[in-house]
Amino acid sequence: MGPYQGGQAQAIRVPYADFNCLTLPPGTEHEADFALLADIFPTGWHGLVLSGFKSGETVAVFGAGPVGLMAAYSGILRGASQVYVVDKVKERLDVAKKIGCIPIDFSQGDPVEQILKHNDGEVDRAVDAVGYQATSGSSSQEVPNVVLDSIIKVTRATGGLGIPGLYVPSDPGAPDSKSGQGQLLISFGKLFEKGLHLGTGQCNVKAYNRYLRDLIISGRAKPSFVVSHEVGIDDAPKAYEKFDRREDGYVKVLIHPNGPL
Repeated sequence: MGPYQGGQAQAIRVPYADFNCLTLPPGTEHEADFALLADIFPTGWHGLVLSGFKSGETVAVFGAGPVGLMAAYSGILRGASQVYVVDKVKERLDVAKKIGCIPIDFSQGDPVEQILKHNDGEVDRAVDAVGYQATSGSSSQEVPNVVLDSIIKVTRATGGLGIPGLYVPSDPGAPDSKSGQGQLLISFGKLFEKGLHLGTGQCNVKAYNRYLRDLIISGRAKPSFVVSHEVGIDDAPKAYEKFDRREDGYVKVLIHPNGPL
């Protein structure tokens, strides 16, 4: 947690706990949902907020990892008329479809063209929930600018882009020296021509978690649909490996350090 090591353990230190902790109701009824308030549910919601989304608009979310699925789910909760979710991992796209989104498999062709065809035009808002480790087509080669370029192309004039996906000032594994310094080539002229606005940055979880907690308690939101596996702490290393390799349907893992509830 922050500069303190060991956040996934039987016990953790919480600095300024009277301020940082979120009060939850007694019982374990929503335990899996509440666990997601620590990061991915607020971050996904934040991505949609950054885009300037309004109810009734169309949204394209690039990336169907946990944050991307939460951004898509936030669009559903907030009344999007259509939500497109782009990825190439079948299990992730299946989850997106189950919550009412339209899955777009980028390994089957240009995702921008697929969305433009299905939507009969550009979308109102787009969210980059991938970041600098993006890939293109069926290749595993890192293409750091591909999602940024795609959201610029797929969004209508005067629309908005939300970028909660991580970009860094230094990337040792980048495919070229410029990308390695965080300098990415994007279609800035097209962004300017369209008059798009964009928002970026790390999520301030405390700006959202109280409200999202209350959506869970009221039964309006159940983000735990994204949880694919629950494991004990001894099985965590193997779960991390499978999640990192996108194997066996590992979409989101909850770790129970002290055993099952």
